[in-house]
Amino acid sequence: MIDFRYHLVSIVAVFLALAIGIVLGSTALQGSTIDGLRALSDSQRSQLSGVQSHLNAADQAKSADESFLQVASAKLLAGMLSGEKVVLVTEPGAPSSVIDGIQKAAGESGAAITGTVALQPKFNDMSGTTKSSLSQLNGLASSYGIQLDPAVDAGTAYEQDAAQVIAATVLQSSGLAAADAQTLLKGYAQGGYLDFTGTPAADPADRATLAIIVTAAAASTDGTNNPADEILLAVAGQFASASGATVVAGPVMTASLSTSPISVLRNSGVSGQVSSVDNADTLTGQISTIWALADQLQGAKPNSYGVSGANAVSPVPSPVPSATETPSVPPTPKGAGKVKKTVNST
Repeated sequence: MIDFRYHLVSIVAVFLALAIGIVLGSTALQGSTIDGLRALSDSQRSQLSGVQSHLNAADQAKSADESFLQVASAKLLAGMLSGEKVVLVTEPGAPSSVIDGIQKAAGESGAAITGTVALQPKFNDMSGTTKSSLSQLNGLASSYGIQLDPAVDAGTAYEQDAAQVIAATVLQSSGLAAADAQTLLKGYAQGGYLDFTGTPAADPADRATLAIIVTAAAASTDGTNNPADEILLAVAGQFASASGATVVAGPVMTASLSTSPISVLRNSGVSGQVSSVDNADTLTGQISTIWALADQLQGAKPNSYGVSGANAVSPVPSPVPSATETPSVPPTPKGAGKVKKTVNST
């Protein structure tokens, strides 16, 4: 039988082996193993220090650029949109910092913000209840002489009609009487589809001719099939057709490019109707947004600007119009965004 002495001898043997291992590890193996580990640690520490130095230098350069633009933006924008009137359209979740920055840039360019149409989450709800409610509101358009365009996409037909009506109330081109414009806007506001800051001017000629649409900060959860992005295409198309120029601006996205609202727009036919800026949370992007409007007013084609798959970092500004030139007059509405969404084959 196995007795206590056997267990005792076994335990002593285990501890003896452990002691021998410790001795070997601290003597015979110390020279090669520990020295190697120390060398690896020193190398990684050196690499980390180098990366941190680069990050610090990049942060300092970025801070310097921002400080420079803070001082220079007024001169870079002066006179670019002198006498022009701009309406802001914000998507649900549009960052307030982007909205405030664009408003400031517009003021420095000589433009006036006539109002802000803040679309609410309900506007992006594609349920049957919402469609029924929008259908009733959109149906009032004919009573005010607004002929709704054929649907570009059956899935967003009700939102497209609503966007056309909303554009008619805040932009100069429709010529709606102030009371009629206010009534139509009030209907959508009471339905929970938007909030409107400002009042349609009594004289249609005093309303906006240009539009800036600010996108949400959140990436799409289901890529190009996200309802909010599909509706953005309808809204952008409608405002592009009813305005002298429209720019869609949004913040830099850290998620996959294919899931950002700006990316979805750029991969659609609507990209040929509006310019887009994907870094409007920076001073560079806010300046580019104003330059993009000015460029279109000078006859340039819409383009994409920014840092994420854009065609250029920013527009090349045209000469500032002379003080004697009159503000732009938008073209006669020709139906909003009659361009179907396409997907790149690459």
